[in-house]
Amino acid sequence: MAREIFVDTSGFYALLVKRDDQHAAATRIVQSAAVEQRRFVTTDYVLDETATLLVARDCGHLLRDFFDTVFASAACQVEWTDAERFHTVKNYFLKHVDQQWSFTDCLSFRLMKERRLRDALTKDTHFAQAGFVALLE
Repeated sequence: MAREIFVDTSGFYALLVKRDDQHAAATRIVQSAAVEQRRFVTTDYVLDETATLLVARDCGHLLRDFFDTVFASAACQVEWTDAERFHTVKNYFLKHVDQQWSFTDCLSFRLMKERRLRDALTKDTHFAQAGFVALLE
């Protein structure tokens, strides 16, 4: 089993926004992961989605710390989308259009499969539908 945990938009939001209903649980998971020396991975699309969500929910004041923390962290790796990955995800997205998964979800699922990840710090039920463990459900 992979030691990494994928971090989705709702996972970042739960960590950043204290009024989120899963803030305490997300914080506990991150603290446990540190003790267990588990690392985190996310994508550039999730960072985009998180930044947009923070602004949309009047939490733009958290943006600088969010970006600074992610990019300074040795415990969180960002996977970037190049043209080849984009086309692979596009095909996966088109194949699963009946699922109502977002393109960002499909990118996350493909990355998790590539890296053999099971756990996702997320509240998004689409992760469970795709066969992963949504840690904040």
